[in-house]
Amino acid sequence: TSQNLSEEFAEAAQQLKKEAPRIQFGKIDVTHQHDLRKEFNIREFPTVKFFVDGSREDPIDCKGVRQASAFITWVKRRTGPSTVLINSTDQAEAIIHADDLAVIGFFKELDNDSVEVFCETARDVPEMPFGMTASKDVCAHYGIHRNTLVVFKKEKPVHKEVLEDGRQNKLDLTRLIKTFTLDLVTEYNLETSVKIFDVPVENHILLFTPTNSETFHVIYENYKSAAAEFRGQITFVLVNTNETKNGRVFEYFRIREADVPAVRILNLTSDAKYKMPADEVTVENLRDFCQTYLNGKAKLHLPSEEIPEDWDKMPVKVLVGKNFNRIVF
Repeated sequence: TSQNLSEEFAEAAQQLKKEAPRIQFGKIDVTHQHDLRKEFNIREFPTVKFFVDGSREDPIDCKGVRQASAFITWVKRRTGPSTVLINSTDQAEAIIHADDLAVIGFFKELDNDSVEVFCETARDVPEMPFGMTASKDVCAHYGIHRNTLVVFKKEKPVHKEVLEDGRQNKLDLTRLIKTFTLDLVTEYNLETSVKIFDVPVENHILLFTPTNSETFHVIYENYKSAAAEFRGQITFVLVNTNETKNGRVFEYFRIREADVPAVRILNLTSDAKYKMPADEVTVENLRDFCQTYLNGKAKLHLPSEEIPEDWDKMPVKVLVGKNFNRIVF
């Protein structure tokens, strides 16, 4: 909530007051400051912007940061080095063991475009530690032979991304890395919904199924296999249709009991919805559906209510999706 974020923001300000007094924190109620709201194009609340060198031109947006510790790290990485330089295996191990998640960039040399993109990405992911190294001994210890980004989760390498100059960009890497704050498949509930929407991936796929059905285990394993292939591109979500608290989600996608198991893709930016054409939730069907969607060839799903029996009995006809085109056009 805005109140929680405001409290975390204030706590970060208090801590940084001692460590970095030149960084000032301020709070504005834009309901009373219409000119500022218009000048900085404030459309959602709360919005946090970072102004550099006394300039009010092009402030940097601070998005998706919710904890005081993350605010502090975000600001520090904007005003100083964004990654720790690693010169020994002991240093690398210290970073990997410090938290649940850690990201390390292994490079042949520290002067190329890939290093720059890596450092820019670190600025936007303050939730986890970042380190980088060009030490041959450190690279050899982890069996790395090319410029590579490695995500460590609970001290184990869970993803290796080869970095080639010009191929990756900051946004793609940010999306990929932030997905590791979620499980491969995240079950939807009030608590996880916040985390799901914090990850900057606009494509969500949702599996609607009862988790106590006989076929659930097989379907879920297929879903997890597909999720591993599309990590960073599509966020995989599980919605338990036995959970009454999920009723609003079913209504939003117009999912009926007879439809499950059902698979839908939602684009958060356009709010467009897509239905998986195949009925069976197999790895192949999921893969085809996701790839067709990413290629821009999936057909929009426009769910409709059934046509009422008395739709044409009155002077004003009742139209739903299924008879709209036929009657109107």
